[in-house]
Amino acid sequence: MPPLRLAILEADTPVPAANARYKGYFGVFKHLFERAVSPTTLDSIVTLTGHDVVHNPSSAYPSLDSIDAILITGSKHDAFADDEWILTLVEYVRKALVHPRVRVVGVCFGHQIVSRALGALVARSDKGWEVSVTETRLTEKGKELFGGRETLKIQQMHRDQVFNVPAGAELLASTDKCMNHGFVIPKRVITVQGHPEFTEDIMREILELRHETGLLTDEVFQSGMERNGDDHDGVLMAQVFLKFLQEQ
Repeated sequence: MPPLRLAILEADTPVPAANARYKGYFGVFKHLFERAVSPTTLDSIVTLTGHDVVHNPSSAYPSLDSIDAILITGSKHDAFADDEWILTLVEYVRKALVHPRVRVVGVCFGHQIVSRALGALVARSDKGWEVSVTETRLTEKGKELFGGRETLKIQQMHRDQVFNVPAGAELLASTDKCMNHGFVIPKRVITVQGHPEFTEDIMREILELRHETGLLTDEVFQSGMERNGDDHDGVLMAQVFLKFLQEQ
């Protein structure tokens, strides 16, 4: 079987040091998937391509007939906004969702975009930010997908969230601050609110920059720095993504 063709829809540019190191979110996700399997194994499973949907929305999107799956990345932008590029992305995802073959993976902003495309409510939360490594409680479906675990620890960086579960989807996880931490529609869609791709260095840079600009309070910043690290389940989550993409 030839490798699956996975198009990574880059909905933002990483913070400066991370961008210099990884060369965009394409590189960040490539690094994640290479840790989930190995570079050689990854090449036999998927062919990755990157697509800047923010700055080149008219030409960025691959034909759905030429790919097998899309992954929508995180972003500093609001998934509920009506910027032209966001509306274009939502419409493209809607088309992918009804394509007979293409599968859809959504991460953070991508999770929210997929939810919006499916008719769910996406908005700013009145419970504030979830940042850094956070424990999420898995549902029965989540336990099934993640090897029977009760919880997952995953990097977070969001204050927007999805307030319901789209029709036909099964919830995967929750926290006290955020009910919908991801969902699955078998053989069609899998999403997560967290950031499996974030490493300790990426999270530290984001925390510092957002604290400097006043987006994060001293309390949120200090808590996030204390919990930051690479002791989380991002690699496991990537392995589940790859298994989902290959499932017959």
